[in-house]
Amino acid sequence: MSAVPTRRTDWLQTLSRRYQDLSEEMADLTKLLDELTKEANPALRAAKGVGVDVASILLVAAGSNCQRLRNESAFAAMCGVSPIQASSGQTNRHRLNRSGNRQANNALWRIATVRMNTDEETRTYLARRTAQGKTKRDVTCCLKRHLAREVFWLLQNPAYEEIGPRLRTTRTSAHISLQVVSDNLQVTLSKVSRIERGLQHDPEFVERYEAWLDNQTAA
Repeated sequence: MSAVPTRRTDWLQTLSRRYQDLSEEMADLTKLLDELTKEANPALRAAKGVGVDVASILLVAAGSNCQRLRNESAFAAMCGVSPIQASSGQTNRHRLNRSGNRQANNALWRIATVRMNTDEETRTYLARRTAQGKTKRDVTCCLKRHLAREVFWLLQNPAYEEIGPRLRTTRTSAHISLQVVSDNLQVTLSKVSRIERGLQHDPEFVERYEAWLDNQTAA
């Protein structure tokens, strides 16, 4: 009988050592993935809500040649976030797309969840759409579709972090203040600042900002 407790203790010690070894191995692999994803696409890793796991999933889903994806609609369909027509008679509605890469779909959901909890603009959007009668599930679907558009753009522009400083250099060279940009493009001052510092990603706004700066410098 006395051998049973001793044997049980040996098992627990073995399990404890195994747990320690696996934890250290996971930490090493996570560190390696962190370095690889930052090297592969620094812009994607800099996006709010995109950590090591999410970036890894999206990069694998896009493949080594993301240029094969024709457009953002094709990427959204691949991630299973493109709306599917489900209208009947005079009722016009869409249903969830349950096809596509489910891991990529989950990755977009995780980004949406982080932003709904921590990003002020996303929380404002959530409150506005909820006031319009949308459920949280409906709003999440809309966010995932928007995020698919953002992620696709970042996959095509892995050096996005360089765009912000370039915009700031162009603006300051033209002696244009942040307030002037904010007033003309009708966005908050902090958003312009965060875009220029590479702390926020908004491809649609960047295109508008670049076009506006081109017009200002050409005048």
